[in-house]
Amino acid sequence: MNSEEIFRLALNIQSPWYIKEIRLEKHEGEFIGKMEIHIDFKKGEKFTLPDGSQCTAYDTETRRWQHLNFFQHECFIIARVPRVAGEDGKPRTISVPWARSGSGFTLLFEAYTMLLIEHEMPMNKVAKTIRITAPRVWRIFNHWINLAVQKDDVSQVKQLGIDETSAKKGHDYVTVGIDLERRRVIHVGKGKDVESIKLMKETLKQKGLDTEQIEDVCMDMSPAFISGVLTHFPKAKITFDHFHVKKEVNKALDDVRIMERKGNDLLKNHKYTFLKSYEKLTDARKQDLEFLSLMYPTLGEAYRLTVMFDEFWEMKDVEEAESYLAFWCDLAEEACIQPFKKVVNTIKAHWSGIMNYIKTNITTGVIEGINNKIQLAKRRARGYRNMDNFINMIFFIAGKLEFDYPHYPL
Repeated sequence: MNSEEIFRLALNIQSPWYIKEIRLEKHEGEFIGKMEIHIDFKKGEKFTLPDGSQCTAYDTETRRWQHLNFFQHECFIIARVPRVAGEDGKPRTISVPWARSGSGFTLLFEAYTMLLIEHEMPMNKVAKTIRITAPRVWRIFNHWINLAVQKDDVSQVKQLGIDETSAKKGHDYVTVGIDLERRRVIHVGKGKDVESIKLMKETLKQKGLDTEQIEDVCMDMSPAFISGVLTHFPKAKITFDHFHVKKEVNKALDDVRIMERKGNDLLKNHKYTFLKSYEKLTDARKQDLEFLSLMYPTLGEAYRLTVMFDEFWEMKDVEEAESYLAFWCDLAEEACIQPFKKVVNTIKAHWSGIMNYIKTNITTGVIEGINNKIQLAKRRARGYRNMDNFINMIFFIAGKLEFDYPHYPL
């Protein structure tokens, strides 16, 4: 078996294509060389067009694709690609089996690139590993993500989660749509306003979703999101993400701590003594908590209200939960602690959405888990300057997409 036959089997080159020549250029004293595999086709061969007709080539153009390295040497495939005349008389370039149209890389090269990204290698590191520039890595990545997103089936979605995140801290927000039942991202769009909800509806509708079938939407208490959902998903019941509701209560507690802290050094460095879960505190911190709650009664009462509020989320009976929430609001108002009065007003303004958490049993763990993945990707990349790259990375890490490139183990 000669070298051409070995490479033909390795590359899975089939008729009418054949390996014409193999060249390895390596300059003296250099460790890395360059291999070129020249591929040609048999003279007079007919090629099948997309409409099923067959034509012979009237001319050719030489093209070049980067392939996986041969040992340490860079490897390229060079081929004469035939051009044929279609039924409309316009010239068409025949697609080759080892690369996608318009790409300068073989399918196996692109699949290996995607595999490195899948194993959480940073883009710059991927570029160095496969010896191309980072923008070219992003072009490969974005092509396959866009293709998979277009083919993604969202027709069965009934429970929708909505969240927001930024490409950098405090800059360039995107709105993320989540299929809560399948625990995956199905939409990412720029912005975090009413228009972003409209865009989500239109995009999902184009991909086959009957938006009338959305039964539940889980999200934070953003006025823009509320307005957008009421307008564009009018039949859906809104459930407010309990993480964000709890965040409002914790903020009220911390506001009280800050007010009490002024001129009181005993409260210095005790922010998380009050905000952290009691079970996670050390014995020393538990003692500090009890002592400070006695020394500062207002702060102690704020802490008591915060702990009592957590019991609401554990309730299963709707009537019991609603009675308890009303009872808690009365206690908070009677305490006459200004930050908690504001929380009570917020809860009353969003009462039905908070109560729907008990009725629908929609867990916010899915939204939080996906958000944690996104934050990890942001930290690893130190933020994203290109919004399209950021959007596609969210789809990649949390969309559970299916890709058409060749798959093989690392």
